[in-house]
Amino acid sequence: MRTIKTIFNITVLALAAAFFGCSGELTDSAAPVELVVTTTQNLQILELNPTIAAADPDCQENIGTINLQVFPKRSDISGTAMQVRVTRYRVSYQRTDGGKLVPASFVRSMDTLIAPGEDSTIEEFLVIEPDAVVQAPFAALLPQNGGRDPDTGRPIVKMDVIMEFFGETLGGSNVYDATRFPLDFCYGCGGCF
Repeated sequence: MRTIKTIFNITVLALAAAFFGCSGELTDSAAPVELVVTTTQNLQILELNPTIAAADPDCQENIGTINLQVFPKRSDISGTAMQVRVTRYRVSYQRTDGGKLVPASFVRSMDTLIAPGEDSTIEEFLVIEPDAVVQAPFAALLPQNGGRDPDTGRPIVKMDVIMEFFGETLGGSNVYDATRFPLDFCYGCGGCF
């Protein structure tokens, strides 16, 4: 019995050592460059009522901007193979108000080529799909559905919009980075701010 327990403990320790010894491979990209995504935010509250949103000039403003930059991991790296082609972004959500329901995530294609030391700014992008207003959790905010989120009892849904960007160097190495926008969604709250 003692031998089985000892073998089990040694096996667990060996697996832990192998996992933690390789954890750098799981988190570090093998790419010679790094993709870095940063944001500026113009709006914090988004009006979902299309009539109010159409009449409010602030709702016509971009939510913010996304800046994509490529940095070499070493100073002796150069060449066109280090350029990064960003091909898609994925939007997902995380509630910050204690609620559980989130919209379905989605992926959008894009095509942006960025050289090391350069950047690309994106001003127009989707944070929710056009039909999301009639789906959970936003549908509960509609007046005919009670106007309140069932999870929180509030007329506003607060969440982080997570945007993940995926690309590849022209040399064939995958790159990735993510950012988030904290946003409040409401229906009939008077506009965007």
